[in-house]
Amino acid sequence: MIELTPLQNLSNAIILQAAKDYRTALGGSGIGKRPPGSVIVEVERFFRSEWFDILTNVDGEVLIEKIRKEFAI
Repeated sequence: MIELTPLQNLSNAIILQAAKDYRTALGGSGIGKRPPGSVIVEVERFFRSEWFDILTNVDGEVLIEKIRKEFAI
């Protein structure tokens, strides 16, 4: 079994939280005081960002498409 470094664990946690927030927003709920539409725009911007590319080898566009398919969007 491959052990992840603390940095890899942090990177994964950031991405997982963004995906969770994205699903919540696509389901029609906001996060905190932010409305769903704002959260969707923010998370999609993150998934397409250089920072996201630094954190993972996952293709952000593919991730967006996969999550949207869960909601038939």
